[in-house]
Amino acid sequence: MGNRAIAEIQFADYIFPAFDQIVNEAAKFRYRSGNEFNCGGLTIRSPYGAVGHGGHYHSQSPEAFFCHVPGLKVVIPRSPREAKGLLLASIRDPNPVIFFEPKWLYRLSVEEVPEGDYMLPLSQAEVIRKGSDITLIGWGAQLAVLEQACEDASKDGISCELIDLRTLIPWDKETVEASVSKTGKLLISHEAPITGGFGAEIAASIAERCFQRLEAPVARVCGLDTPFPLVYEPFYMPTKNKILDAIKATVNY
Repeated sequence: MGNRAIAEIQFADYIFPAFDQIVNEAAKFRYRSGNEFNCGGLTIRSPYGAVGHGGHYHSQSPEAFFCHVPGLKVVIPRSPREAKGLLLASIRDPNPVIFFEPKWLYRLSVEEVPEGDYMLPLSQAEVIRKGSDITLIGWGAQLAVLEQACEDASKDGISCELIDLRTLIPWDKETVEASVSKTGKLLISHEAPITGGFGAEIAASIAERCFQRLEAPVARVCGLDTPFPLVYEPFYMPTKNKILDAIKATVNY
């Protein structure tokens, strides 16, 4: 009908009944039709991640499941301004896009957002803090935690370069590679469990592309390999102090 299809699934924890339609139908629709059809430029919005009191079924970060699927794009904003620009770009992209919205940001993030129409490019990471000693990578609400760790690290004389990946698939390898080639060290942080998380893909790719430039093993500070807990959420989360300890260990390797 010429309209753009936008679905909303509340919350990301409940996206799995639609997994077959997303992975086996939407992701393959353009490819199997020879680019004749495109699911109406489908965009699926879904709140994801920790919220402070969500427990098992309102706190999960399932982005890695969808990053494994050719034909999908996965986008996660870190702030209101980013959310608007990336969402409009996702809606206008002919490919199906999974647009995960960090729950923390709904009530805690305040920012001036332009009223007019604007888009931010997909698959283009942003260096939001320049540094020379170590590269930090994250997405979504985890960027605020990483920024706090960068501030504390600077008090100890450690210069951190911070990158918001923005789009997980297809991700901006060139920006990350250029940064790691400069700093020689990499730390990745996300809320999802560490095993099979998207940070593992970044670590493997950078180890392959920057092997001779790396001065320390790639560090990952992520969620634990357990169901998301309720009362033990503070122990599960990749906190500022966990990240700061990993920064110091990597820089002093």
